[in-house]
Amino acid sequence: MTDPTRRAAPRPATARTPRIVGVLCAVLLAGAGLLASAGGAGASPRHTVHRTVVRKVQAAVTRSATVTAHATVRGRTAAVTTTAKAVGRATAKATGSATATAASTATARARALRQAAARAEARARKAANLRASARAIAIATRTARAQATTQAEQAAEFLAARDAGGSDQGTSATGGTDPGSADPGSTDPGGSGDQGTGSQGTGSQGTGGTDPGSGSGSGASDPGSGGGATGTSSCGGESVLKADGSAWTCTFDDEFDGAGLDTSKWLVQLTANSGFNQAGACYTDDPDTISVSGGTLNLTVNKLATPISCPSPKGAFSTNYTAGEVTTLGTFSQTYGRYEVRAQLPASTVAGLQETFWLWPNTQTIYGPWPASGEIDFAEFYSQYAGWVIPYLHYNYDSSTVSWATNTNVVTALPAPYNQPGMNCRIDQAGYNTYVFTWQPGQLTIAVNGQNCIVDNYRATNLASPAPFDKPFFLALTQALGVGSNAPTAATPLPATTHVDYVRVWS
Repeated sequence: MTDPTRRAAPRPATARTPRIVGVLCAVLLAGAGLLASAGGAGASPRHTVHRTVVRKVQAAVTRSATVTAHATVRGRTAAVTTTAKAVGRATAKATGSATATAASTATARARALRQAAARAEARARKAANLRASARAIAIATRTARAQATTQAEQAAEFLAARDAGGSDQGTSATGGTDPGSADPGSTDPGGSGDQGTGSQGTGSQGTGGTDPGSGSGSGASDPGSGGGATGTSSCGGESVLKADGSAWTCTFDDEFDGAGLDTSKWLVQLTANSGFNQAGACYTDDPDTISVSGGTLNLTVNKLATPISCPSPKGAFSTNYTAGEVTTLGTFSQTYGRYEVRAQLPASTVAGLQETFWLWPNTQTIYGPWPASGEIDFAEFYSQYAGWVIPYLHYNYDSSTVSWATNTNVVTALPAPYNQPGMNCRIDQAGYNTYVFTWQPGQLTIAVNGQNCIVDNYRATNLASPAPFDKPFFLALTQALGVGSNAPTAATPLPATTHVDYVRVWS
């Protein structure tokens, strides 16, 4: 029987040693055999391969930039915002490296080459895009800044010129007319030159300072005369159909058949009230400047033998010239429609005279300083361009979008003579001509004697169509002296009169 508390006697050390030594020898021999076997097969040990690849990539990126510029001319400041696009191109070179470890030298090199090429191309492409984008933005910014600065300077010059007594010829201020086709000078139906500071009646009108409550005083008026029926399709016995076959509705009609100007329809422009003067002419209300006779409205510019003192809220001034203008400010305005004026212009074929039939927004700065809120000179005559009428549409637009093929942002018929295929702006200065302006959302069409003169699918900068021509505009008829290169000379025949047969407006 065994005693469980007793410990087993240890084995002698000499009994284990031979067995351990034998196992170690066997392992060593086996390892040597494996090494010998591998060496006999001829395989190379694993190794590392480094590859470097250079890649060159070109990239082109289009970017746009919007810049607002301010300009001050003779105390008048204008701000214009312009957007320009530009394409930047850049080439970038990058070096890519890759490391591969493999049993096969050829496999390692191919893998390293692919990895290096991919990394190098990715780096190069990223670098090229960044450079191209930066370049495009820089070019677009410079272009936009240059355009905005030019337009701001033109607008400020225009405002300053009006303050000084008339528009400056050669300032297009529309942001993209034909190079060298400057506007020989628009007049201002509001008149004061201080945009948005004039008063209408008792409230602020913001249309340039004309006071409809201070219209003609001395001119004879016959409120019941000269007008056709409104609210029907017929204006002055003329009915016109729209493109869809429906009839236009007459909203304003004056045939000038009465004994005097109908002051329920027309406001006489007075320098004494508004401060407006074109080229130093004093706008007055007397038979020498404004009259109605023989079924026509007569607007005349005169040269006086002796100078007169012309009263003005800006300060009286001395002048040898008087002129006439009438507007519908405070009496009639409309958004969209068809406007028709039949008139005989002065027969002069030398510089010195300007005549304009035009529309001006009731709220002059609703979309920003001029010309952001729009101006429509649908029949403008400069006697230096005999035989032509030169419409001019004023608004902010990107000059790069002008397209004759699509009639996009086609704003003027300058330079004269105007030879755009399919368009004709010729007039007969020896007789009467008919001017029709059709105003639709997104499109302005001006026709002379039944022939299209300008078709403009307008797209204003930074405004959603149909802005800015989506607000009420009032009508103005002006006889004026020319300015700039069209300024009067000793050869200018004076007095000069525009005879208006009728004015008809439909909606």
